[in-house]
Amino acid sequence: MIEIVITDSMQGEAYVEFVLDSKGSKNIQKAQEFGFDGKGQFFLQEKKTLLVCIDGRHVDFVREAGANIARFFKSLKFGSIGIKAFGDEALDYALMLGILAGWQDSGLYKSNKKEYALSKVYIQGDSALGKVAKRAKIVAKSLYIVRDLVNTMPQVATPAYLLEYCKKLAQKKDLECKVLDTKDLQKERMGAYLAVSRASVNPPYLVHLKYKPKKPLARVVVVGKGLTYDSGGLSLKPSDYMVTMKADKSGACAVIGILNAVAELGLHIEVHGIIGAAENMIGGDAYKPDDVLFSREGKSIEVRNTDAEGRLVLCDCLSYAQDLKPDIIIDLATLTGACVVGLGEYTSGIMGYNEVLKKDFESCALQSGELMACLPFNRHIKKLLESKVADLCNIGSSRYGGGISAGMFLGEFIRDEYKDKWLHIDIAGPAYIEREWDINPSGASGAGVRAVLAFIENLESRQDSKKSKSKKA
Repeated sequence: MIEIVITDSMQGEAYVEFVLDSKGSKNIQKAQEFGFDGKGQFFLQEKKTLLVCIDGRHVDFVREAGANIARFFKSLKFGSIGIKAFGDEALDYALMLGILAGWQDSGLYKSNKKEYALSKVYIQGDSALGKVAKRAKIVAKSLYIVRDLVNTMPQVATPAYLLEYCKKLAQKKDLECKVLDTKDLQKERMGAYLAVSRASVNPPYLVHLKYKPKKPLARVVVVGKGLTYDSGGLSLKPSDYMVTMKADKSGACAVIGILNAVAELGLHIEVHGIIGAAENMIGGDAYKPDDVLFSREGKSIEVRNTDAEGRLVLCDCLSYAQDLKPDIIIDLATLTGACVVGLGEYTSGIMGYNEVLKKDFESCALQSGELMACLPFNRHIKKLLESKVADLCNIGSSRYGGGISAGMFLGEFIRDEYKDKWLHIDIAGPAYIEREWDINPSGASGAGVRAVLAFIENLESRQDSKKSKSKKA
C-alpha cells in the first residue's frame, strides 16, 4: 500500500490538479492546445501535472477520481505526487480512500509481478487531515484483506484456511475467536449446514469472532456466507458458471474485513462475526435433491436444488447468531444470480421485514460509496417456498423473484423477536467483477465492508447521542 503524507506545502515529483471549471484553469487551456476536450484526465508533461476534470464536488466523483489517479501513475516513474486537499473532510476522505483502494492489483499469481515507482502521495492541507488519512488507510487495508482472501484460489482457500486466517487476525487485533468443527456442528444440530459440506474432503468450520469494547453501546452480529467453493453439488453448475465460484466466500471474507476495521477504529459497538465456511462438492456422500434436512431452528427443509446451498449454511448460522441476543443482525452473501439480474452487477440487494431499518442501511451504504437498493418481501413469493413433504423448500417453485425468495427463505429462520432487527444483504453482483470499476480492481471488490462499517458507525453515533441525552435528563 502506498503512503499518504499530510503536509502544509505542496510537495512531490509530479502533481495533480482537480478541475471543476475548465475556463478558470490555465493548465486546461494549455492542454486544450494538445486537443484535450476537458473530460477525464490529461497529463501536462511540461508541468508534470495530471489534470483531473470532475463534474462537481461530490464524494462519488472524487473517490473514483482518486482511484483513477492511482492507476494512472502506476505507468509512470514518479516516486511521489502532490495533491491539494479540498478542505472538506468528506471529499478529502473520499480522495484518499480512492487512491489507496484503487492502488491494489488483483494479480496474486502473476510470475512477473509489477513493481511501481510511486510510494508516497502528499496531500497539502491542515494537520487535522491526519485523522482522515488514518481512517482511509484502515478501511483500505480492510478492503485489501477481503479482496486477497476472495481472490485466493480454492485449492488454497479452504474452510481450514479461513479458520487459520481468523485465528491470526484475532491474535493481532485482540479479538475472541471460537471455532465449531464438525462434531460441534452436530451437537448444535446444524443439519442443513452439515449436509452442504458432506461430500467435500475439506471439513466445515463455523468461526465466531468477537470484538468487545469496554463499554459497548450496542451489539451487532454480522453473518457471512463462506462457501470456499461451490460446484453446485449434484445439481451441478454448467462449467461457465463454475468459474469464479472461489468468490462464493465473499460474504465471510467481508465479515473478516469488517472485524479488522472495527477493531482498528476502536468503535464502541460490540461486534460479532459469524463465518459459515464450507465447500459444496459432488461425491458418493453428497446431499441430494429430494433429501429432507433438519435445521438448528427445528424446521425441516425439502431439497429441490443442491445449488441453493448458501441459504442452508446461513439458516443454521443465523440461528446461532440469534442466541447472542443482538440488537442488529446482518447477513452478507453472494446468494443469488437473480439479484444480479434484477439490480445489475454493481448493486447489492437489501432485504428484511423492517422497512425503516432497510432504508437506514441503504442510506449508510450510499454514503459509504456502495450502491445498494431495497427489495420488497411479499406474501405471494413466500408461497413459492411451500413444500408438501417438509416445512419449506430450499428453492422457490418459480424462476422469477429468486433473489427475494432466497431472502424470504432465510426470514423463515428468524425468530419473531428478531424479525425487525435483521437485514439480508445479497452482494452477488458487486462482490466479484472481472474488470476494473469505480475504486475496485478486477476480481474481488470487498463488497459490504464499507456499507456495514458506515452503518455501525452511524449506530454508534445515535446510541452515544441517546446516552448523552439520558444523562442530561
